[in-house]
Amino acid sequence: MSNLAVARVIPFIGAKAFEISRDFYVALGWKLNWDRGELAELELGGCRFFLQRFYQKQWCENSMLRIAVADAEAWHAHASDVIARGAFAAARAQPPKREGYGTIVAYVWDPSGVLLHFAQPIGG
Repeated sequence: MSNLAVARVIPFIGAKAFEISRDFYVALGWKLNWDRGELAELELGGCRFFLQRFYQKQWCENSMLRIAVADAEAWHAHASDVIARGAFAAARAQPPKREGYGTIVAYVWDPSGVLLHFAQPIGG
């Protein structure tokens, strides 16, 4: 029988301005594992994604990353501070919102329009 074990899934997301998007994620706290100019690997809490120098408006604005966190309000405050003091004019953050599926979510859009869901579970 074949071994179909999966070690991890790593999504690719696009960047309108690669360096600005890379710097945005680093400012938020992602670790830049490597950068080849056209592709970079970023990591936060042991989770990774590839940022690529490719932009298609419709694709980027429909891309989303859900990041499970302990405190959505803290992530909103942190992201808002990063946006306010950085060169990330297209990035924005929305205050946390209680969603009907059992989470409080702080919504943050990166400089290319990719939506980050900083999602805090409600209750146990």
